[in-house]
Amino acid sequence: MVTAKDVSDYSAHHLSVLEGLEAVRKRPAMYIGSTDHRGLMHCLWEIIDNSVDEALAGFCDHIEVFLYPDYSAEVRDNGRGVPVDEVPGTGLSGVEVVYTKLHAGGKFDSGLYKVAGGLHGVGASVVNALSARMDVQVDRGGLTQGLQFRRGEPGVFTDPKGELNPNNPFQPFEDSSKLTQIGKVKKGTTGTRVRFWADFQIFPKSTEFSFEDLKERARKTSFLVPGLTITVNDLRGEEHQSETYLHKGGTVDYVDYLAPDTAITDTWQLVGSGTFTETVQVLNPKTGHLEPKEMERTCEVDVALRWGIGYDTVEQSYVNIIETPVGGTHLAGFEAALVKTMRAEIQANSRKLKLGNKDTKIEKEDILAGMTAVITVRLPEPEFEGQTKEALGSAQVKPIVTKVVSDRLAAFLHSKRREDKTQVSALLEKIVAEMRSRLSARLSKEITRRKNALETSTLPTKLVDCRSNDVEQSELFIVEGDSALGTAKAARNSEFQALFPIRGKILNVQKTGTAQMLANAECAAIIQVLGAGSGRTFDLNQARYGKVIMMTDADVDGAHIRTLLLTLFFRYMRPMIAAGRVYAAVPPLHRIQVNAKGKTPGEFLYTYSEDQLHKELAKLEKTGRTYKEPIQRYKGLGEMDADQLAETTMEPHHRTLRRIRLSDEGAVNKAEEVFEILMGSSVPPRREFIVEGAAKLDAEMIDA
Repeated sequence: MVTAKDVSDYSAHHLSVLEGLEAVRKRPAMYIGSTDHRGLMHCLWEIIDNSVDEALAGFCDHIEVFLYPDYSAEVRDNGRGVPVDEVPGTGLSGVEVVYTKLHAGGKFDSGLYKVAGGLHGVGASVVNALSARMDVQVDRGGLTQGLQFRRGEPGVFTDPKGELNPNNPFQPFEDSSKLTQIGKVKKGTTGTRVRFWADFQIFPKSTEFSFEDLKERARKTSFLVPGLTITVNDLRGEEHQSETYLHKGGTVDYVDYLAPDTAITDTWQLVGSGTFTETVQVLNPKTGHLEPKEMERTCEVDVALRWGIGYDTVEQSYVNIIETPVGGTHLAGFEAALVKTMRAEIQANSRKLKLGNKDTKIEKEDILAGMTAVITVRLPEPEFEGQTKEALGSAQVKPIVTKVVSDRLAAFLHSKRREDKTQVSALLEKIVAEMRSRLSARLSKEITRRKNALETSTLPTKLVDCRSNDVEQSELFIVEGDSALGTAKAARNSEFQALFPIRGKILNVQKTGTAQMLANAECAAIIQVLGAGSGRTFDLNQARYGKVIMMTDADVDGAHIRTLLLTLFFRYMRPMIAAGRVYAAVPPLHRIQVNAKGKTPGEFLYTYSEDQLHKELAKLEKTGRTYKEPIQRYKGLGEMDADQLAETTMEPHHRTLRRIRLSDEGAVNKAEEVFEILMGSSVPPRREFIVEGAAKLDAEMIDA
């Protein structure tokens, strides 16, 4: 903190300026939010945003940021450069006014900046006040000129051997301040370089700049300002790090980057603008006083959004490329328009969506599920809630955003293109399914939780349950067909092995929504039998069985059924797969009846592949053993006797199981991609996949 003695050391020429900055040092949290890591990064954001504002104005296309090991940071841009000439009525250069005067800057004049992030005029001067040292260099008019500050006071540092340090000797200006000419630059070259050192009188010495936060901010900004190149450099470690970001797209590209799931709609861009009038205080140059003046403002709206198959909502809101994590009037206007428009569209299609009179109206959470959206507005002099700009407070923005989003979204919903109609239909079904899922959440939990003795009657009648209540030991076999069920009943250990038959091929849930899945008897029964819910309501701890084993025939149809079951588990009961509790049974393909030889009795050998069969036959021939021909080839589970099925496929000590699991996040993404290719609605990617893989397939292996 600055003490009274510190203030007395200031020269009279700068005393009024420093008294203003003294308030910043006394209450820094009012201006930067806090004095921890977040506050230090906010200081860096303020300087970066000044350069970004030059890019928004069309005068800058490259920004570089450096983090140095001496707790300093530097921001360079190739913008117009801070004005170096004298500001009328002050006797000070433009550089000194910008970096020492609170509420001073070019962004109060709408003629200089149409839109800007730093509009309070306190950003650069606040950072200066909270820095042990700040060096500003400006390229302008063929010269490089500079000014140095110590805790907001202009002067000159004596840097021995050119080593920059905030503790070097400092001589403040006494009667007047002036810019130092550092060198010359080519004609037409302009730009600003600002380097500042964190002041440990304000920030704890353990506080450091975060390179990860800096990279994330640079990436976001490059999306929001297409064509702007941002390079960030970390020079603090043994190995220097550098990243460069340039995105020529806009909010559409940003949404595609943020989206965590597979899309069910294209990314829609809703663009428009509106005007409003407001009364602002404008300085009258004749009287030198502020006077009210009514001005017309234009608010530009740019919203990009899309829906995916997931449940998570991703919303990012910005005002003049400044992120507003708390939201504000622009986000409120967006969500209001979204809810109103989607409710009206669903009501208009109520018959098609099979909505009855008892259905409760759609809520915001139903619409936001699976949505990724970036909401940006640009307007002159927005009102933020506090200097940290975490929320937009301009009330006039909300109706403008609401109107733009309502009109543009309705245009997409009523598009005549066949592809758009398909996407809109899938979206409406998803929202209605979310509503029904929300309304039935409590009931679903009651139905799908593990049933006690009084509740077992509500389970599907086809379920052949086990006696044990030990979840870890219990196993559920999903069996293909009633014929296999009969054999499996005699083969199972009824203490811990339960059976549930399915009739043929279940619904392909990759192509349908939640509503169709729940309406399908087979899918609903599997979810009910497992007892842990589905989708967002799935609770792994409530699963009734420790293992789920898919026991299908060893043919093409069996493989297809197994794939359909895996699709159901991946889409709606993924934690079971992630926990490694889903398995595929491996029934044998062949049964070799070996004849007796001398005192050696006859026996049966089972093989699980063509290679294994040939190896076993070769081994028998080598030992002089004979076998009965033809060798039995199992076409289905129903061909086995109970003792054969038990020995080869169901008894834990003899069987072979394939565990289905996801090892990491990369595996999840890969699985999502494969399921979409094989089971999704889009045919061309599947055709391409089949054509590419056809050459690798041995036609003789197909059991036709």
